[in-house]
Amino acid sequence: MLCDLSRAQYHQNSMPRLPDALSLCMIVKNEERNLPKCLDSVKGLTSEFIIVDTGSTDATRNIAASYGADVVPFDFTIVDFAAARNHAISRARGQWILVLDADEALAPESAPKIGKLIALGENAGYFLERHNHSSDSDNPVTDYVVRLFPNRPNYRYRGRVHEIIDRSILSGGGRLHQTDIRIDHSFSSDRQARHRKNHWYIEILKEEIAADPSDDSRLDFLAAEYHQLEMFDEAIEIAERIVRLRPHDARAHYFLGVYHLLYKTDLVRARADFNQALKLRPDYPEAASFLKQIAQRELAGHLP
Repeated sequence: MLCDLSRAQYHQNSMPRLPDALSLCMIVKNEERNLPKCLDSVKGLTSEFIIVDTGSTDATRNIAASYGADVVPFDFTIVDFAAARNHAISRARGQWILVLDADEALAPESAPKIGKLIALGENAGYFLERHNHSSDSDNPVTDYVVRLFPNRPNYRYRGRVHEIIDRSILSGGGRLHQTDIRIDHSFSSDRQARHRKNHWYIEILKEEIAADPSDDSRLDFLAAEYHQLEMFDEAIEIAERIVRLRPHDARAHYFLGVYHLLYKTDLVRARADFNQALKLRPDYPEAASFLKQIAQRELAGHLP
């Protein structure tokens, strides 16, 4: 029993402890209005703030320094968000990495949850629940992003825009888990500014696709950018290309079905898409729900 107790005590003592176990890594530019709220949200959770600055001309660097951050300038002449994030990660000393953007804040109840995950010591990346708030909408849109992961030299971001670390973690033998750890994201409600960013990202994504046609993850983001611009014909063309490249991807067939149903009103093709999604993933409730909608429309006399 004493031996077992000793082993348990050794295991407990060897576990990483906050805040030394966690490094916050960020990239910023002209974020003097948002940065204090972001950094305040992680006070006590981490003792290391690494902030890569891509060319701020306001008080961003001084604010970051006032929080004790390691402020690192980064040449962003060639737009590459993955390179900037990886530069931050490469300087981190913590055993775990937490990534936030300046216009995001960690919800107060989420901090102890992060501590518990770190204590588990799994080789895993964790999806955080991001609530996207806009001043022109009362209802936030929720998505999930991998923002907590072990600090390992082979875990690095990929993609000049819409950079992701998911595939790197999986290829490195890690797993991905979804959590209810919440971050709140307040983004610009300036429609014209968002559309300029959409067009900017589209051009960069096209460059990435031309440089590496094998990276089909870029196509998912390209379809999303076209969708946000309400360029649905272009989005459908990309969605069809994704299905050809990933014929066994149920999610790809599902999204193509949504496009065919909602933006083309092509019930025949939409039905085929949803049926294929269900064939690949029999427990796909969203696909089944849309098939039910199609059947109801046909019964109402809206035959294809």
